Amino acid sequence: MTNRKKPVGPRKILVTSALPYANGSIHLGHLVEYIQTDIWVRFQKMQGNECHYVCADDTHGTPIMLRAESEGITPEQLIDRVWHEHKADFDGFHVAFDHYGSTNSSETREYAQSIYRKLKAANFIEVRSVEQFYDPVKEMFLPDRFIKGECPKCHARDQYGDNCEACGTTYAPTELINPYSAVSGAQPERRSSDHYFFKLSDPRCHEFLNAWTQGKLGTQSVAPLQAEAANKMREWFESGLSDWDISRDAPYFGFEIPDAPGKYFYVWLDAPVGYMGSFKKLCDTKNIDFDEFWKADSTTELYHFIGKDILYFHALFWPAMLKFSGQRAPTQIFAHGFLTVNGEKMSKSRGTFITADSYLKQGLNPEYLRYYYAAKLNGTMEDLDLSLEDFVARVNSDLVGKYVNIASRCAGFINKRFDGKLADLVANNVPALLGQKYGYSCVEAEKAATLIADAFEKRDFSKALREIMAFADSANQFVDQYKPWAMAKEVGKEDELQQVCTLALNMFRWLTILLKPVLPELAKNVEIFLNVPPLTWEDVHTSLPADHRINEYKHLMTRIDTKQIDAMIEANKQTLAPAADSHSPTRHAEAQQHTPSPQSSLASGESSARGAKPGEREEQPSTLAPIAETISIDEFSKIDLRVAKIVNAEHVEGAEKLLKLTLDIGEAQTRTVFAGIKSAYDPEKLKGRMTVMVANLAPRKMKFGLSEGMVLAASGTEPGLFILSPDDGAQPGMRIK
Repeated sequence: MTNRKKPVGPRKILVTSALPYANGSIHLGHLVEYIQTDIWVRFQKMQGNECHYVCADDTHGTPIMLRAESEGITPEQLIDRVWHEHKADFDGFHVAFDHYGSTNSSETREYAQSIYRKLKAANFIEVRSVEQFYDPVKEMFLPDRFIKGECPKCHARDQYGDNCEACGTTYAPTELINPYSAVSGAQPERRSSDHYFFKLSDPRCHEFLNAWTQGKLGTQSVAPLQAEAANKMREWFESGLSDWDISRDAPYFGFEIPDAPGKYFYVWLDAPVGYMGSFKKLCDTKNIDFDEFWKADSTTELYHFIGKDILYFHALFWPAMLKFSGQRAPTQIFAHGFLTVNGEKMSKSRGTFITADSYLKQGLNPEYLRYYYAAKLNGTMEDLDLSLEDFVARVNSDLVGKYVNIASRCAGFINKRFDGKLADLVANNVPALLGQKYGYSCVEAEKAATLIADAFEKRDFSKALREIMAFADSANQFVDQYKPWAMAKEVGKEDELQQVCTLALNMFRWLTILLKPVLPELAKNVEIFLNVPPLTWEDVHTSLPADHRINEYKHLMTRIDTKQIDAMIEANKQTLAPAADSHSPTRHAEAQQHTPSPQSSLASGESSARGAKPGEREEQPSTLAPIAETISIDEFSKIDLRVAKIVNAEHVEGAEKLLKLTLDIGEAQTRTVFAGIKSAYDPEKLKGRMTVMVANLAPRKMKFGLSEGMVLAASGTEPGLFILSPDDGAQPGMRIK
């Protein structure tokens, strides 16, 4: 993240999270995004900045229409019910939107139609004829995922219209053998229809987006994308930008396109416009100037938190739509990775496809999860793993064993011996005499708070929590050193006992301030216990005054019982056919859609109406290569795979795709490997990371130098490379068996 110039006075900030699709429950994968956004927003508000956080349910599309029909209700009734379910889940995890709305609103309709009219007037809209499959029974054009048939390659039956789940082949729906409608079962007909396209291929779009995504516009004070995301954009530009089909034919649940009867905006057009619609609702309620945040020359800040699978829409279509309709572009887009559980994709059969509601019903504190996610998030697009064993251990150790432990060990003495009154630390110079050894001098506290604030600002929450917990360790060492429980038994130690416990409780208060964005409800309970008004970030510069009276201490947090985890997994287990477990729960709820590949055209006649399995969001599933031919264990054992630590990573001058990696694999000398991962990784983010390499690969002489091995990475047919990493505890040189 490029350093931002510190503004004069409070900043004005608008923050959004991607919109969850109104066709399913919120689960722990979704919460990765909303929790991290909420933490960042709470931090900004504690800084005294004017920060507004809005979101909304994404409500339009064919799946919504068909699900409502199957339940015998209207789409409006369905989305209203789901809205209340989603809002309850977010409230349960303390995600504090300033307004949570719906894309099916008059405000969103107004802005969608206004943007469309302005784009049309600027010659960015074009009408073309598209041939698609049509269901003569349901009288509707079918998205690809609503068509099934026999795979043209392996002849597996009942495969969807865009790829075969048996062999992984991708194809056009028209290539299916004996196709049929997944909605009615009827044999589909091929019909043509006029579709409306946003001309993303227009040179004006290319010029603007190429400069904007790379942070080269003269008006930009920060780079709008993370380095990994900017590299992906460069790939797409090199492949050429395709026009975007923004229309769907009736019947369709959505907004009708102006002056185009029977034509509706494709859900992906009005979904991001929902940010504007939701914010307008807030503006009308709170008397906020909407235009100040959205006008083309706005000096306010606009941030979107999204999953990396919807980067294409948010970093290309959305800023282009805004720019050429006279609005401002986002200040920055923060993309994050997906969630795995115990190192694997979330699974309904294993019980790790965990809904937000089921987590709460097991009596698990939502702030356990907020803390664990924060401890894992570092501001990059890397995936995040929820190791349930580590989750229990970390929460019990950090929050209960370290943080809460400070108060529980000292508060009772203040309440029982001193009528709840604290000592005068200033008069007795107690911090200098007792605390400086443990990092609680004013200078050390100021330095730590500044470092932690910088980490929160950059969304490197894991770094912030490491620093906070290091201080918690020091505070506990302080308590262990002076042993107030022993001191309380000694004659003549009353004053020192009060001073030691007072300083420890001030340390606890200081830690609470820094943890408040992550643990807002616990912080409220601490404020009640300490008898103080709501804590702000500025309070890190002060201590509790002499004779300040605290309230009686009550348990603030209990340890996680592993039985709760077991019960939660059991509650989420479902007996499913293998194919039903194949869709990725780590995708963002708004999208349920993978990023288009550079070569794919959303506007082509072959794939103009990407859809979903009935009941899911219209979707472009990833395709995986078929499994290779079987090998023997002897053949596999010839490959020497080793854990490697990336000691250094750097760009290679003159190389478009390579990074130069210096690897430690436990040998006396490090090795050099040239890896084609430049498009996916910022070399600075790789330093110190563990990975896996082929250690016995014959060295390869390249024009840039000698490559002494190969780093392992995963990839699919879509853009994106993902280097492999071993679990925590693995050491350089360990062999992979």
